[in-house]
Amino acid sequence: MISLVVPIYNERDNLRDLLQEIQRVWQSAELAGWSWEVIIVDDGSTDGSWEVIQELAAGEERLCGLRLRRNFGKAAALQAGFHAARGAIVITLDGDLQDDPREIPRFVQAVQQGADVVSGWKVQRRDPWHKVIPSRVFNRLVSWLTGVRLHDHNCGFKAYRADVLRELHLYGEQHRFVPVLAAERGFRIAELPVHHRPRRYGYSKYRWQRFIKGLLDLGTVFFLTQYEHRPQHLLGSTGLICGTLAVVGVVACVGTLLIGDGSAWSSTAWAGWLLALLVSLTLGLISVQLLTSGLLAELIVVRTMSQDESYGIAERTPCKRAAPTSAVLKSPPSDETSAASA
Repeated sequence: MISLVVPIYNERDNLRDLLQEIQRVWQSAELAGWSWEVIIVDDGSTDGSWEVIQELAAGEERLCGLRLRRNFGKAAALQAGFHAARGAIVITLDGDLQDDPREIPRFVQAVQQGADVVSGWKVQRRDPWHKVIPSRVFNRLVSWLTGVRLHDHNCGFKAYRADVLRELHLYGEQHRFVPVLAAERGFRIAELPVHHRPRRYGYSKYRWQRFIKGLLDLGTVFFLTQYEHRPQHLLGSTGLICGTLAVVGVVACVGTLLIGDGSAWSSTAWAGWLLALLVSLTLGLISVQLLTSGLLAELIVVRTMSQDESYGIAERTPCKRAAPTSAVLKSPPSDETSAASA
């Protein structure tokens, strides 16, 4: 089965056309033998989208509608759809009709060829410049920081093996970082150029605040992917650098006062070395805090890993286990013991 997860927010006028296009895709020979389901997640729409979803679900048994109590964001809507999906392959696409459902067979083929996550790439993006330019800057920044080289991390048109989604949990604005999070766990990532269409109805929900939130979430994802299991390497290293600068600063100030020619005690020099001493002491306090925070983070990681049973295992071979043997091997009785027994 293939599960299509479609998060929507105020897309009432696009839903009927979207379902018709999806139905036409499954009438083609390219997806013969695949069953399918569509999960439309209404992320707190206020334009009557839920009523349209209910109407469409009444006429299409393979359509499932989920309605969130309020607008939680795209990541939460996708997470709800992933939890409800039953397919071996899960494909996400936006509900604004800019993603072309006719690309679905190509995503399925890419997954069958060995990819665990297939990310769409809108080569010719049909969006206004104030969305395109920040998105390109963001994509290059993500690729540079994380090492996952994709042209379009923001593209909502993606395909996943179900195994990937069982190991991930999205929150905040992390839906655009799923390939990064999946790559960190050893899954294979691929990119597929897709046809992008201009919006027919409605308006874009993009706001400039999303760029700020994306940068903050990028910092979180960078820490999770690089230092999730070794936080002391980042916090402790930064703490040691601050501590070294603090020691050097204190030694320099004290040395200037003790072995200097006395000019350091003048009214003009007094303020300078006193400021340097305060900065050095502040760096020392920051060093202690970072080292302590790193130690506490390491304890949390150890505790968490002891409860994690996933281990990132991809496959198993059949295990033919031998019959259990006694832990204590009894030595054969000696001749004297045998004679006494007789």
